[in-house]
Amino acid sequence: MQTFKIENDDKDTIIKTMRQHLPDSPSWSAVKKILYARFVGIGGVLCLDEARRLSRGEVVTIHDKPFPAPPKDQDVSIHHVDGDVVIVEKPSRMETLRRNSDANWSWERKNRQPTLNECVPRLIGEHAAAKRKSEKNSQRFPKLHPVHRIDRDSSGLLVFARNKEAQTTIIHQFAQHSAVRKYLALIPGKIEDQTITSQFIRNRGDGLRGSTTDTSIGEHATTHFKTLQVFERVDEQGKSQFFSELECSLETGRTNQIRIHLAELGHPICGDIKYRGPFGKAPVEDDSQIFRMALHATRLTFKHPTIDKQMDFTTPWPKKMQQYLANIES
Repeated sequence: MQTFKIENDDKDTIIKTMRQHLPDSPSWSAVKKILYARFVGIGGVLCLDEARRLSRGEVVTIHDKPFPAPPKDQDVSIHHVDGDVVIVEKPSRMETLRRNSDANWSWERKNRQPTLNECVPRLIGEHAAAKRKSEKNSQRFPKLHPVHRIDRDSSGLLVFARNKEAQTTIIHQFAQHSAVRKYLALIPGKIEDQTITSQFIRNRGDGLRGSTTDTSIGEHATTHFKTLQVFERVDEQGKSQFFSELECSLETGRTNQIRIHLAELGHPICGDIKYRGPFGKAPVEDDSQIFRMALHATRLTFKHPTIDKQMDFTTPWPKKMQQYLANIES
């Protein structure tokens, strides 16, 4: 495995940078072969885009084993569709939305690592076409309006609106805290049931989001934590290691909120490569040997934007995570 950090502002592509850093300056075709075989990560995230430009401070790693294949349309589950809303379950390792700056990419470039808002319209269009027995090229993909998002490496439930009016109504519910969002998380150790409230700022001092002691600035963030079960793993020397499955309830919905609050408690989520502990202290080592970040949006409740009906959806951990939890004590 080889790792190098970008020390300049040249904004070179990943392909050019790899040729500069790898031994013997491999050919363009050899470097592309490494990239498309899924051996390259930027900041711990798989990169398959040969035109990806690098910024100062970014860390590129050439792994000795390939990353898992990125999720595709068939890995997305649709739980509900009507004229106003779509409820979907996002797989881990898929972005919710593509950045506006990347909106004009070619279909081929996007499809190497599709985003949720690209997969869902295709799935709905394919289902509608099958019902109409239409030809594939006559499908009409519905437009979706984002309401919220969940982290790339998280999985679970979220809602898209199908028109601007529904989008505005549901966003208002989120802002008024009348919508319910609950997550499952796995952390090392044990914590008491508690509520954490802090002020979030964009840069806590190391370039990451975090809490500040200055209550006059930042964004208010409140998370409620409840322990569901505790696992005990005993090593060959008879030493016990504990892991806790938590239910995390969002009162506010700040970026990376649950991850930050748990890391600041000294119990970063298993598999989280970004937030590994309180700012200014040594990172908490991840001994979980987990294959993904253990954060899952398990419940979503809100009032339908046009009919007087409470919409309530739940989903358990994905099967692979259930298998991991079942084996954690062995």
